[in-house]
Amino acid sequence: MAEEDSLDMGDMFQDPEGFYEPEPEPTFAEHHMLNGQTVRVRLVGSHPLYGNLLWNAGRTSSHYIEERASTLIEGKDVLEIGAAAGVPSIVTAILGARTVVMTDYPDPDLVENMRYNAALAAPQIANSSSLYVDGYKWGAPVEPLFARLPEGATGFDVLIMADVVYSHREHPNLIKTMRETLKRSKDSVALVIFTPYEPWLLPKTEKFFPLAEENGFRVTKIFEKLMDNVLFENDPGVSVMRRLVDFANSSRMSA
Repeated sequence: MAEEDSLDMGDMFQDPEGFYEPEPEPTFAEHHMLNGQTVRVRLVGSHPLYGNLLWNAGRTSSHYIEERASTLIEGKDVLEIGAAAGVPSIVTAILGARTVVMTDYPDPDLVENMRYNAALAAPQIANSSSLYVDGYKWGAPVEPLFARLPEGATGFDVLIMADVVYSHREHPNLIKTMRETLKRSKDSVALVIFTPYEPWLLPKTEKFFPLAEENGFRVTKIFEKLMDNVLFENDPGVSVMRRLVDFANSSRMSA
């Protein structure tokens, strides 16, 4: 075909203006600490991993940590997985943890938003605390997380796992991460808190705990709490916290 006979397709394959709905804008939310401080965080506008929500489990675990900060957090090394907006991590850094590593799935939008929130909270964070942000996929190698620890540290004293066990197929990867990141000490704990947003799936969610016991963890149920406000339709508004101690590792340490 001669050049002068070629068809001019123009903008035939370009979507017309307004064809797609605009992406929701980021919003902000506040968490009110028991000591009177307010933690303000940005939530992504829309995200398939629900980074656009401030989860009830994050608020509840933050209050639990604050009530026990002197023995649970101060001077300790803390890892949060599935942090979303990162409220528990930020609260932990405010309360004087030595090291806090805030992580979620290595999605650029999620990671950038966590970094934004860490920077927003910087004036509130204790001078003795170091707060880091990383993308981390559950079950992946943990060396990048250990690189954040102070020299001589052999693992994390506390793991914060707020609303992560609802992802049933990820249970083995969660436990793998727990085993590889928790310090081998009788005082090291993983705090697992979840809300049965889909109560009909609660039996599947709770299978995480016997699986953890099979892998050497000692599981203790700490509390159930009725939330003031539900997050989703059909959400019964009950948060449950379990404390997991790596009993097998502790036994090896004392042997």
